[in-house]
Amino acid sequence: MTQINVRVDGASYSDDVEPRTLLVHYLREQLGKVGTVVGCDTSNCGACTVHLDGESVKSCTVLAVQADGSEVTTIEGIAEGGELHPMQKAFHEKHGLQCGYCTPGMIMASIDLLKNNPDPSESEIREGIEGNLCRCTGYVNIVRAVQQAAGEMSSTAGAQA
Repeated sequence: MTQINVRVDGASYSDDVEPRTLLVHYLREQLGKVGTVVGCDTSNCGACTVHLDGESVKSCTVLAVQADGSEVTTIEGIAEGGELHPMQKAFHEKHGLQCGYCTPGMIMASIDLLKNNPDPSESEIREGIEGNLCRCTGYVNIVRAVQQAAGEMSSTAGAQA
C-alpha cells in the first residue's frame, strides 16, 4: 500500500491505495465520487474525464498514486452554492444528453475546452470533445450546449472583471 494525499472537490484526503489502483476506481470506490463513471477502462470513451490540477484527464489512464499532492475536480465538484455550473445547466437546457452515461466526462472536457478557447466555433467544439464518445445524441445538442455555456461563461467573466 502507498499513502496518497489529494484534494478532491475542495476536500483533503489521505488514503492508502494499492499502487496499481486507477484514479477512477479510487474516486468511485474509496471516495464515493460515483459521478465519474467507468466507461471502457481503455481511455477510448472519455466518460471518466476529471480535472487534475486544472487539466482535463481521463481518470482511467492515471494511477491514484500519480495524483498524490494534486487537486482533482470531479463532476460533483463543479456546481457552486447549490447552483449548477453553466455547462451543466446548458446540457440540461439544450438536451445535450440522452442516457447520460457520457455526460459527466463530456461536461468536464467541455469546461476544459472553454478554459483554453472561450469562444470556439462549432468545428473547434467538435474537435475539442473528440476524445469523448456519445453513442446516443449525435452531438448536435452537445455542441449547442457548449455554445450556450460559452456565451454564458464569457458574459459572467466579463461582468466580474
